[in-house]
Amino acid sequence: MDRMPLTVRRAIEIMGLYFLGTIIIVAKDIITPLLMAFFLAIMLLPVYRFLRNRAKFGEVGSIILSLFLLFLVLGGLIWFFSSQIGRVVQDFPQIRENVTLHLNNLSHWFETKTGLSTRRQTELINQQNEKVLAWAGGMLGGAASSVTGIFVFIGLLPIYIFLLLFYKNLLLRFVFLWFPKDNHQKVEEAMRESEVIIKSYLGGLLIQITYITILLGGILLVIGIKHAILIGAIFAILNLIPYVGALIGNLIGVLLTLSSSQELWPIIAVLVTIAFVQFLDNNILMPRIVGSKVKINALVTIIGVIIAGAMAGVSGMFLSLPVIAVMKIIFDRTNNLKQWGVLFGDEKPQKSPMSWPVLRLGSKKVQEKLQQQNNIEPTDTKGKPTP
Repeated sequence: MDRMPLTVRRAIEIMGLYFLGTIIIVAKDIITPLLMAFFLAIMLLPVYRFLRNRAKFGEVGSIILSLFLLFLVLGGLIWFFSSQIGRVVQDFPQIRENVTLHLNNLSHWFETKTGLSTRRQTELINQQNEKVLAWAGGMLGGAASSVTGIFVFIGLLPIYIFLLLFYKNLLLRFVFLWFPKDNHQKVEEAMRESEVIIKSYLGGLLIQITYITILLGGILLVIGIKHAILIGAIFAILNLIPYVGALIGNLIGVLLTLSSSQELWPIIAVLVTIAFVQFLDNNILMPRIVGSKVKINALVTIIGVIIAGAMAGVSGMFLSLPVIAVMKIIFDRTNNLKQWGVLFGDEKPQKSPMSWPVLRLGSKKVQEKLQQQNNIEPTDTKGKPTP
């Protein structure tokens, strides 16, 4: 491929991306749970290795115990959300009263601004009832199929995780056989670094969910906001979706506050508290906890989240960032794809490549200099874990 003309190589790359996207869209119901299982299997590797090597449970026993611990944690999360949602349901009469009050206030404000009477507003709303009902019917149909898809997704996860851990050595051999012997060192480095990045990123996200829930929920609880812990937990989970999730989390927090209070000051308190917690999370806590050696620039992150959401839904949005990080690791170690690694990265030159020709090159010294300028920790392949 090195002897091919540059234009032909670039055309093949673009065609490859197109066909890859098409395959993901067509087979997303198969690929998404498999990808999620792959990341969870990477997270379970330290537990599996401890149970197999130290506790001597055997290969199958170690995998089963690791899965049991995973679903114990997931069961705790389901219990927590069920109890919180149960409290919201108990307050439903009060919520209905508060929502009615806010709607009446909104209608009065709308009347003063536009001159439309409450009666006329009601007529306009009634005219749209059929469209709304049709839209709602379509949404319910989609929700029913989504629920079925979720059950299939959850059912496949433990099977995939078990098989990925059981056949991991076979899969590793398969990967190495794809490449000539001269490239095996780079392949090994890429796989080891990918494991470190995935564990660091996903482990950091679990810690992030915990401290955001405690911090945000605790502050709102002290202020006196109802359903404070639920608001904190929902925001913490949605915050895992870069940029988009925080916006949706703010909206849900405002809606829950509006439905549980007849005053407007709690909304301001919720928004200010969320902004404060986000500032701490983005600038102080998360960089220290995750400490990722691979940094992805904001432009690629946003585009990746939107594309992943369009191709694979919400689960794709959650998986977008670790997938992009792994892709960057692979691109950085592939001579023909290094330019894509540069595009994904955050190694922003301080000078323009138009004026400094050296920045147009992909040499190792230039890359190290850019990493130093952007405070990016260089890759360290020492301390290799046992596969």
